[in-house]
Amino acid sequence: MNRTYLSQLDQQIQPIEPLSHSKVYLVWHDQLQIQHFPDWVIDEKPLLLFIESNHMANFLPYHKKKLVFVISAMRHFALDCQQQGFPVFYHRSSDNYTTALAALLYKNNHWKLSYMRPSEWNTRKAIEELKVEYPTIQEFPNTYFLAPLQPYVSRIAKGWRMEYFYREMRKRTGYLIDGQKPLGGEWNYDKENRKKLPKKMNIPQSFAVEVDKMTEEVMEMVEAWYPKHFGDTTEFSYGVTRTQALAALQYFLENGLKDFGPFEDAMTVRGSVLFHSQLSIYLNAGLISPKEVCDAAIDYAEHSNSVPLSSIEGFIRQIIGWREFIRIYYEAMMPDVREANYFGFDKNLPAAYWTSRTDMKCLSECVRPVIEQGYVHHIPRLMILSNFSNLTGTDPRALNEWFWLGFVDAYEWVVLPNVLGMSTFADGGVLASKPYVAGGNYVNKMSDYCENCAYSVKEKTGDKACPLNYLYWNFIDEQRDTFLQNGRANFMVNTFDKKSNEEKLAIKESSETFLANLPRWSKKDWLEKEASPS
Repeated sequence: MNRTYLSQLDQQIQPIEPLSHSKVYLVWHDQLQIQHFPDWVIDEKPLLLFIESNHMANFLPYHKKKLVFVISAMRHFALDCQQQGFPVFYHRSSDNYTTALAALLYKNNHWKLSYMRPSEWNTRKAIEELKVEYPTIQEFPNTYFLAPLQPYVSRIAKGWRMEYFYREMRKRTGYLIDGQKPLGGEWNYDKENRKKLPKKMNIPQSFAVEVDKMTEEVMEMVEAWYPKHFGDTTEFSYGVTRTQALAALQYFLENGLKDFGPFEDAMTVRGSVLFHSQLSIYLNAGLISPKEVCDAAIDYAEHSNSVPLSSIEGFIRQIIGWREFIRIYYEAMMPDVREANYFGFDKNLPAAYWTSRTDMKCLSECVRPVIEQGYVHHIPRLMILSNFSNLTGTDPRALNEWFWLGFVDAYEWVVLPNVLGMSTFADGGVLASKPYVAGGNYVNKMSDYCENCAYSVKEKTGDKACPLNYLYWNFIDEQRDTFLQNGRANFMVNTFDKKSNEEKLAIKESSETFLANLPRWSKKDWLEKEASPS
């Protein structure tokens, strides 16, 4: 493949003759931190190999901002490594990673190649196959996570819950621990973190950086080479270097952490980030590590005297609890979990997920920022996007793929457990204890979406009623066996059964009418229509 759209890198990278090197360390696109290199790599400074794969960029129609972020971050990191004294060979290929790597190994059969274990299943399996032909390839453990896989893999595969894993991680790390007890006397302050955002409360602007010439070049390339991909590159403002990622961390500590806890679950038309950190973007690319994020947050909370315990605990729980837990779940459940579909849903995604065009204010307000920025925080992901998918009988695997291609922070190891395990109950309850579904009352309680919606949250059935109201009870009725088996959720069926026959009939008729008229598009449909936000 030619060097088009590589001029900024070519001007700064020193030419390398691969034949002159024997020890080679392969850097994956989501392992972008020198501090995590194996010690011998830091000491000996072997040739660092970067592979930019056009094939992988086309594996899914990934959000254009996601491609800009991943590619620009990798190019910037290659330059950072060179500045730290490493020889760098930056290779671009139209093939996938392992095919490109195999071709390089064939040309340079004297290479002693090593790499860190990839987080993604497909990449890992492909390079394991390559090692059959090149058995001298050496793998090093992945150091970008805090929790060891053992002894947790077998326990999580059997349905061990995150809360208990989180408590063990608190003890393991010593975070927010007083002796052997949790700081403040409670392990979890989630009950304090469910406040609706006051109308007059100020929301900080999202962290943003000005793009440099290298990122501008990547943006031009993405628009030219991937015109049908999701979203666009307009107003790209994510950090793409470790320095910028650390600045994003500091910005969150000063502007978001204090109010993160109380309003962690809040949603509003005034923003899609609120007090959330967006640090998942940088953590999942390896630009910053979970330990330094937690250390910085705890240190800031201790010295600022302005951060309530519920906020720092809630934030730490997201990092050492949830993030670590789902990574181990992924290791425990792959690859069979890719096809998990407990309810047997087989419908395509509602078209609104591709366009944001819908009269449902909550849905449009949660899809629009995904199209525009490749991001919305975790409650819209769970309680709007995943909830509506479940209530409409949408194939959870289609939703999983949409999340994977649509979010800048999405990689399979983190998306799949959240979608197929947590939010859609597609794994049948291994990860979550009950399906996460809700009606309009929840949305109205936690957001201001209902205030100017075309539908009325107060109406329970009929053309003007909030569709979530009747779809929720219809789901409870149709999936009653699942709820009756769950002690925490069987009251929902009991509540439905107490409704009058007239109410039940109205729920069924309203649901059938809505679902029959709900436009749906597959990924192929969307690509053929070349759908884009209007």
